[in-house]
Amino acid sequence: MTKAEYLLKIQKVIENGKYKADWSSLCNHKAPDWYVHDKLGIFIHWGIYSVPGYGNEWYPRSMYDKNCREFEHHRKTYGEHKDFGYKDFIPMFKAEKFSAEEWIELFRRAGIRYVMPVAEHHDGFAMYATEFNRWNAAEMGPCVDVLGELKRECEKKGLTFCASTHRAEHYFFLNLGRSFESDVNDEAYADFYGPAVYVPEFDSRTMGKTTEDPQGLGASEEWLEDWLVRTCELIDKYQPSVLYFDWWIQNHSFKPYLKKLAAYYYNRAEEWGKEVTINYKHYAFPDGAATYDIEKGALTGISPVPWQTDTNIGKHSWGYIKDNKYKSARQVIGDLVDIVSKNGNLLINIGPKPDGTITKEETDVLLTMGKWLEVNGEGIYGTKPWRYFGEGKVNAEDGAFRDSDEKAFTNKDFRFTCKEGKLYAFQMRPDGKKVKIKSLRRCDMRYVLFDKIELLGYGEVEYVRTDKALEIKLPDGYSSELPVCFKISLL
Repeated sequence: MTKAEYLLKIQKVIENGKYKADWSSLCNHKAPDWYVHDKLGIFIHWGIYSVPGYGNEWYPRSMYDKNCREFEHHRKTYGEHKDFGYKDFIPMFKAEKFSAEEWIELFRRAGIRYVMPVAEHHDGFAMYATEFNRWNAAEMGPCVDVLGELKRECEKKGLTFCASTHRAEHYFFLNLGRSFESDVNDEAYADFYGPAVYVPEFDSRTMGKTTEDPQGLGASEEWLEDWLVRTCELIDKYQPSVLYFDWWIQNHSFKPYLKKLAAYYYNRAEEWGKEVTINYKHYAFPDGAATYDIEKGALTGISPVPWQTDTNIGKHSWGYIKDNKYKSARQVIGDLVDIVSKNGNLLINIGPKPDGTITKEETDVLLTMGKWLEVNGEGIYGTKPWRYFGEGKVNAEDGAFRDSDEKAFTNKDFRFTCKEGKLYAFQMRPDGKKVKIKSLRRCDMRYVLFDKIELLGYGEVEYVRTDKALEIKLPDGYSSELPVCFKISLL
């Protein structure tokens, strides 16, 4: 199918479908029940950028930026950019140890419920089979349809398959290669490196300001139509249950195409009989039309609608780098509990090595989280926020890019969830001694009566309610480095 034919197909689906390409129609679409229930997904940043394994997943841009350390690293390690460019990493991306079956089994053991591989990052290399991009993993590098294999294994193991596309930003992403003699200027690779639009607004010093501003310089009509067609092809071929976008789609030039994309996706999902949603940032969608995502951040209180945090286990890169540092399982679990207590989901990221193996550090975090969820998942999956998200002095900072450090929880910090007549109280940093929950003191909660209180993973525990606090007696010798959950059955 040609791009022109696909554009006609998109228009016809919208004309004949329930959802139209306007906000008044799209705002009637609600977040899926399964998504609200499942709470925990995994993000996978894997691509050519894992081969150099240096800096971060923005290596394809930074290697052409004379102001970045990646520029000199590239010259010293691989040679001049005109002789060895980003495209030359593709044959080195062999993925010889990749096993979708092993990945999905690890995710299942980790308690993951939905799987979000990056279908195409800003670098323009597709990790799936596509008619509209010859630079893809099914035909080059590993010669494997990575998305297709992961989708099949998800369906076998009962996990929900989703997909992320960062194609929008490829419009300018490789543009710094235009500023000197490099392979980006070679027309033989124009369909890979993209227009690589080189204007002052997209230079290294101004790109952030330009792309964050919704009224900033936008994309061309030709690019936007191409973006729409490629994204709709991804939707049709893989039927993801969530479609995730990174930033820049909030730009004014994307708005008409974004509405068409959402209407097409939601109408196609109606045909499939699937519940789906879109993840977005920077207010690209109005409230109610899709699901808001906060990158590496959180909210400070309960949201009236579902939302999501995407963050990574690796501290310095979303993709694999050789010298990455990693968050502890305790930090990841603490963030999960905090986010769920505020009506959110956690999308936790890993960056596999170029051979297709997952680092030991990330594997250990995932398996620890899975063992914790085997005991405490009852207070996570399928829950809703309580009247308070928690108590204590420690809270998240509002906004994105604020979760690099572990929160300094104490034994006085709690988070709450509830479902089916049960209240779940998580002590975020147990000390094995004091459990005093002021929010459940008798004077304020005298109409809330308890049947019994259980420590998940142990059993029923003794408690006393006073006018100052609910005091719970822990079993003798009990200790835990991770949050503990008290299941309070209401009378």
